[in-house]
Order: sequence, then C-alpha cells, then structure tokens
Amino acid sequence: MTAALIVTEDPATADDLLRLAAAADAPAEVVGSVGDARAGWYQAPLVLVGTDVADGLAAAGPHRRSGVVLVARPGEGPDVYRLALGVGAGDVAVLPDDEPWLTDAMAAAAEPDDARGVVVCVTGSRGGAGASVLAAALAQRSARDGLRTLLIDGDPLGGGIDLLLGLEGHEGARWHDLAQRQGRISVATLRDSLPSQGELSVLSWSKREPVAVSSDSVRSLLGSAARGFDLTVVDVPRYLGDIGRPALRAAHTCYLVVPAEVRATVAADVLAGFLRRETSDVRLIVGGPPPGGLRPDTVARHLDLPSIGTLDRDRRVPPALEQGDLSRITRRGALRDLCDHLLDAQSLAPATPRPAKAA
Repeated sequence: MTAALIVTEDPATADDLLRLAAAADAPAEVVGSVGDARAGWYQAPLVLVGTDVADGLAAAGPHRRSGVVLVARPGEGPDVYRLALGVGAGDVAVLPDDEPWLTDAMAAAAEPDDARGVVVCVTGSRGGAGASVLAAALAQRSARDGLRTLLIDGDPLGGGIDLLLGLEGHEGARWHDLAQRQGRISVATLRDSLPSQGELSVLSWSKREPVAVSSDSVRSLLGSAARGFDLTVVDVPRYLGDIGRPALRAAHTCYLVVPAEVRATVAADVLAGFLRRETSDVRLIVGGPPPGGLRPDTVARHLDLPSIGTLDRDRRVPPALEQGDLSRITRRGALRDLCDHLLDAQSLAPATPRPAKAA
C-alpha cells in the first residue's frame, strides 16, 4: 500500500521527499499531473503537495480530506498559506527545516491503522493506596513475559514513576518533550525516544516544574501506543486532568485500588462516579489487611463494582521503592500473583513471536 502520495512536478522536491520516504520505510508514489493526483487522492494516508502544483490542484477542486501537507521551500512568503488553504492542507512543511517532521509523518502513515494493543489505567482512592506500585509492577511483569509494554506516568506531581524502576537516569524523552506534540506519532519514533529496559518503555516526568499537556498530544500518543505496544499501563491520579481523561477513554479496563478503610471507601464512591463517566469497565482491587475489619466483599458491595483481586501490604515494598528496585518484589509473592492474574484476564499475547530460549 502506498503510504504517501507526492504531488509535484519539481524534480528536486520529488527527490527530497522520496529520500525521506526511504528513511521512513514508507512506500511513496510521485505524480505530476492534477488528473493523477485526483485519481489517487484517497488512496494514501498522507498526501504531500508541492507549491509548484498547488494552484492547479486547487482549481481542480479536490475534495477535502485529512492528511494533506503542503511542502514549501524557504522564502516562498505568505502566499504559502493561501496555497495551503486552496488544497485543504492541514499542515505546511518547509524543506529542509521540517524534514524530521515529514519523516515521522511518513513513518506513521506506513503503519497499520488497526490498534491491537490493550490499554489499562490504574488509580487509587487515596494517596498511598498502592496504585503507582501496582501500575509499575504490572508493566514490569508484562515486559518480563515478553510483551512490548509502555508505562505512562499520568501524575505530574507524583515524583516520577521511573524512580520506582530505577530508570530516572536513563536517557530519553519525558512529558516535557512530548507535551505539545502535534499530529500522529510513529511507533518507531515513540519506541526509540523513550527510556527503556528490555521490553519495557517508560514515559515519565522530568524533575522540574510540570508543563501543560495538550489533550491532542495525549490522544496521539495513546494511538501510537496501541499500534506499537502489546500493553500500555497508565498510572492515573485521582484528579483526572488532561492525561487521565483521554487515557480512561482509550482504556479497555480501569483498576481502582481502594484500601479496606471507611474513609478510603467513601472517597472511592465519589471517584468511581467520575471514572464511570469516562470509561466503561471499572474493576475493584481492595487493599489490605483491613485495620478495622472492613471486608473486601463489603467494599465491593458498597461501591457496586466487580472485584478482581486484593492487594495486601508487603513489608518488602518500601525499601525496594527507596532503592528503585521494584523487580525484587515482583519475582514472587502476592503482588506478582495479582499482576499475573490481571495479565491473564486481559488474554494478552506478544504481537510478534519471540525467539525460544535455549535449552
């Protein structure tokens, strides 16, 4: 399938765009005539129109569609925006400055549209409920099972979920680098840019004042995650914000962690109402042991939520978190058992076969 239709009669523009398409591993076709452009107008996810043919194409009255980019050269002046409007371009790319953006757009256009990855959200009814620990442990267990896994930190004030995994010193993009990203993000770009360890990639916050994240950026990132990862786990704070809401709308399941305490259960009743408005499948995980004898089934009945498991306190957790070595407590014990149960419930399997281990 052609990923990019290049419409230009200028050999230099065609050569430059074909070079970028080759770098993006994106099949591209060059057409020079307006008639050929109209014939293939809907055949490719991305249409790149040179300024040399823009007036002629606009006069032919092409139907409006998404994914049209006007490709210009420096010094073409304000007339560029008139040309972009005429052909219905949503973006203008100027060569050579915008070559990285064009390469990424072509790579994204070459990817299949069917999103097969599973997205889950984890949140807690109060601070210290264990939601972040569960999110990180679930992502780590998934990656250890050979699944391409992305862990997303949705809490800008949480200190950085990468600290739980000892990845805070790893190079790679943080939310500051992606917060205002426009357009579709290619899977290759996302995978290559994030800090990673084996099959696990992590998107967290840098250790400075948080930046605003646009909802378009979050939706674009989650779309790329669904195309490129078997499992995406989003650690969602109690205040949903610009990351939590799009994540919940994209999620297959949201796990709500509620300690078996009266106040935490009352708080969860309010939070569950917000969650139900954003996502269709909310499952309860009750934290224990209960300090006052409140049973998990009583919590589930009060919240009217299906319970999928319990998360008991583990004395090994605090020192492991301080040392950034969560893997120490996910090799065995109740946390590992819960994560394995949650992964089994999602019926996850690797997108591509993994090589068999040597005997």
